[in-house]
Amino acid sequence: MNTAQALWSRWFGSAAAANEALPVRLGRRASYGAAPSSSQNQTLDHALLAVVLLLVVWGTVMVYSATIAMPDNPRFAHYAHNYFLVRHLAAIAVAVTAAMIAFQVPLQSWERIAPLLFVACLVLLLAVLLPFVGKGVNGAKRWINLGVTTFQPSELAKFSTVLYAAGYMVRKIELKEDFIRAVWPMAAAVAIMGTLLLAEPDMGAFMVIAVIAMGILFLGGVNARMFFLISGVLVAAFALMIAFNDYRRARIFAYLDPWSEHNALGKGYQLTHSLIAIGRGEIFGVGLGGSVEKLHWLPEAHTDFLLAVIGEEFGLVGVLLLLGLFLWLARRVMHIGRQAVALDRVFAGLVAQGVGIWLGFQAFINMGVNLGALPTKGLTLPLMSYGGSAILVNLVALAVVLRVDFENRQLMQGGRA
Repeated sequence: MNTAQALWSRWFGSAAAANEALPVRLGRRASYGAAPSSSQNQTLDHALLAVVLLLVVWGTVMVYSATIAMPDNPRFAHYAHNYFLVRHLAAIAVAVTAAMIAFQVPLQSWERIAPLLFVACLVLLLAVLLPFVGKGVNGAKRWINLGVTTFQPSELAKFSTVLYAAGYMVRKIELKEDFIRAVWPMAAAVAIMGTLLLAEPDMGAFMVIAVIAMGILFLGGVNARMFFLISGVLVAAFALMIAFNDYRRARIFAYLDPWSEHNALGKGYQLTHSLIAIGRGEIFGVGLGGSVEKLHWLPEAHTDFLLAVIGEEFGLVGVLLLLGLFLWLARRVMHIGRQAVALDRVFAGLVAQGVGIWLGFQAFINMGVNLGALPTKGLTLPLMSYGGSAILVNLVALAVVLRVDFENRQLMQGGRA
């Protein structure tokens, strides 16, 4: 194992270490097959459940706070003050139900259906582009109209990529040192999905999917030199996409100088008002419900820029707390994956680690955009932002992670997964 992979494995663990004597951490102690402890006798990770519940509840409160004044806008005049809250709660109810069902599905079944789910996502992404099927909002065509609601296939594509990439690495584990045979088939699959996403356009989702695939390949044991080569190719590809697209190039220039007279009322409008909101929050915030920027100044305050409202109402303390929760969540999910790998359950381990990469990276991008550290990108804050498709897929993915942890505990107690 080379230095880069060793450092990554030390923090998060990797599938390349599946055959090594990795410790299975039980609470605060490590065990190499010791008798089950009280923490092992739990059937679920209660701490993980509690953090997920806290993020969902906090997100619901903030969605209501960010949308309560929207009916004052003529565009939403016919909406009730609790319109977005009711729809968000309904989406959570559906998502919790789906998550409970997903938890009952063994990881072996997920491994079998992974290729079919990936192909189904490609079909859905293609259907979005068809006339009378896809629904467009603000120049982007990313949704399928289901009558009472809409569905965003790109969210399901992230989950299907996790499953497909994990299954792919298990099938190709013996070829992981062969760049052509191990990497290019997966790269081609991601490229096809990326092409469909860019046609919507949804560059943010493509970035997340590319990072998921790269992360799972790396954790699956692909040579680090290959990994850095793929990284360089992707960075170059994204740079070319920006350079040859006027809209994306304008957003980059606006990010570099958002306060200029031209950008402050144009492409930099969201960023400047996000920074104003966070600046108003100072250390402890202006208090729940006291945000001014959500009053028709900050666009998409309930979706992409929910963190700005949190920063204004809860201040630096609230932002740091939220950052800590997502950091803990990502590390805990990665740790569950490492336990599965230590138990020689490579697919399950890569799935859990893939979900950790996905949620952690997307939260990082969303926070960076809201804080002005990254260019504006249309990515929501996982588990918190308004959006039924995202909440549904996020909770289903975390239910699968809990299933991985459940099967881990069963094996560590001498049972069968």
